Amino acid sequence: MILRPLSTLIPVAVVAAAIGVWAQGKSSSSTNQIAPGDWPNLNRDLAATRFSPLTEINATNIGSLKQAWTYRLGGGATSVPLVIGGVMYASSGPQVLALDADSGKDIWSYTVPAAPVAAPAPVSDAQQPAPAAPPPGLTPAAGGRRGGGPPVAVASQRGVGFWPGDGTTSARVMFLSGTRLFAVDAATGKPSTGFGTDGVVDIGVPYNGTPTLYRDVVIIGANVNEVPQGPAGNPRAFDAKTGKKLWEFQTVPKPGAKYNDQWGDGWKDRSGTNMWAFAAPVDVERGIVYLPVAGPAANYYGGDRPGRNDYANSVVAVDAQTGKYLWHFQTVHHDIWDSDMPTAGGLVEVMQNGRRTPALAHVGKTSYVFVLNRTDGKPIIPVEERAVPKGDVPTEWYSPTQPFPVRPGPLSRVSFKKEDMVTAADTTAEHAAACLAMWDKAGGFYNAGAFTPFMFHKKGDPPKSTIQFPGGTGGVNWGGMAIDPNTGFMFVNAQNTSLVGWVEEKDPNVDYSFDARGSKQAYDRASVNGVGPFFTFSAPLNGYDPSGRPRPGPQLPCQRPPWSKLIAVNLNTGTIAWESVLGVNDALPEGKRLVGNSGSAGPTVTAGGLVFVGATNDRRFRAFDAKTGKEIWTTSLEANANANPMSYQGKSGKQYVAVVAGNTLMVYSLQQ
Repeated sequence: MILRPLSTLIPVAVVAAAIGVWAQGKSSSSTNQIAPGDWPNLNRDLAATRFSPLTEINATNIGSLKQAWTYRLGGGATSVPLVIGGVMYASSGPQVLALDADSGKDIWSYTVPAAPVAAPAPVSDAQQPAPAAPPPGLTPAAGGRRGGGPPVAVASQRGVGFWPGDGTTSARVMFLSGTRLFAVDAATGKPSTGFGTDGVVDIGVPYNGTPTLYRDVVIIGANVNEVPQGPAGNPRAFDAKTGKKLWEFQTVPKPGAKYNDQWGDGWKDRSGTNMWAFAAPVDVERGIVYLPVAGPAANYYGGDRPGRNDYANSVVAVDAQTGKYLWHFQTVHHDIWDSDMPTAGGLVEVMQNGRRTPALAHVGKTSYVFVLNRTDGKPIIPVEERAVPKGDVPTEWYSPTQPFPVRPGPLSRVSFKKEDMVTAADTTAEHAAACLAMWDKAGGFYNAGAFTPFMFHKKGDPPKSTIQFPGGTGGVNWGGMAIDPNTGFMFVNAQNTSLVGWVEEKDPNVDYSFDARGSKQAYDRASVNGVGPFFTFSAPLNGYDPSGRPRPGPQLPCQRPPWSKLIAVNLNTGTIAWESVLGVNDALPEGKRLVGNSGSAGPTVTAGGLVFVGATNDRRFRAFDAKTGKEIWTTSLEANANANPMSYQGKSGKQYVAVVAGNTLMVYSLQQ
């Protein structure tokens, strides 16, 4: 541990006083009462609404919102800073920081100590392929790959958690780094005495998200690879005071347990089926945590796990203090699309027949919205089991039906026909021609609607491809939703992405994916572009040169735009209130640029009637009118804001809006 002395340091006594004011009356047994200007966890509240009650910045004065200050981070491009009592806490590569929330001045910094040498940890489902990347929790030291020293440990790039203490134990900042859970004193940045060994607990299976803190319980997920047999992806809980392990939820039921019969013999050493989502919502009144359990490994072949595979692709409700199972709701049966659970959703009270009903609203990669009674998991908006297409992969098990909410319809594209391809009027003549060439090269693309499975291709046969909508990133990905509890409106960034190819007999000597190295599964994904599941239906904007090489310029989707939308859903009625195209593509000709520009982050909503969102790949940060969906404010950035925004109040009483763009924390306020 290293404390960084800085000339701009703010006295620790000031921080301690601020935390004391915040924590007064907030013992570890308190409910989810939050000071209006605070943002104490990833989604602000344990209901995971990402709703700020602040109103200083609103639809009438948004035009005066300007950059207040910035801070260059050492990493953390997808993180969300926390603010408690005017003090900001953030992960910054190898450090965790405390800053003055009004100015960005340093208060303290904690440097993550080097981790014991261990085998490379798995890569998160939420991360993109990065062949040269080190294990989560580690980053190469300068010149490290050339003998310049061991890897440097990093704090989770998703952010940190905050525990307010209990009157006898002081407040703590808690965070993950690979296989270790850390606790440091919120006022000083020094390791928390009494927690594990020198403020560190070894958690075994790594987790790259943020700790969910409820009372004295620290709830975390697990990051595992996409190899069928491997480490369990079980969520776990630890004591916030001592670091003692409290419980572990078995996501693949073992013999004798309920739902084991939905796995055949595939339960044995089954990996995947993990909570890789960055946090879990908690009903603080009832003491229930809702675990978002992802799909089982492997992603695209499940013949060795016949059955519905219960708990996988599910919201699993358990007692937050004991881990006791209460109920679960499965959003996808027997997942063979990588349509797993980037979040569990958010908690809200919805109006049904004039009465308020405690609800959980979930939408994920499939883009279907499920509104459930959060006490028992029963749908509030009806869900129907409907027949879905069947595939032809040898030995695969196909679920004959999938769950479909009766309303609203899917928020993203779920089907595709040749006439849905882009035209020259949508993008350019060169792009449209390149898309048609890709169609012909692939042997056309089969799609029979939602949950179309990838069909079998025998090596040596002419190409015949399948196209999946939404693709592996959704739909709605880890950015999740923001919910206004006053209106019951949910806001999401819904992408229209694709995946293309087929399933083939796997070459045992070839790794088909960065996260499935060494897999012995019988079948895996490939396409005309080669092995692996990551290819999309896209083509170069400027087409190909006479030799067949792509001309300089970006690759763009081949389905007609929009490619991403910001959508408001009325959860009381299950209807879409409005939808707006989210993002532009500056490479397109003037007049064609408003096509949507996909990314995985999500929005934040405020009582000032604003929905803030980065997410797009066009280096912009935006605000929309929460009532109408009109884009009313935009600012340019030096990098993409692939992180969820947040809003808070400094000690000055001023409201700020913040988002991480690249490795820079961008903070905005009203300027005179």
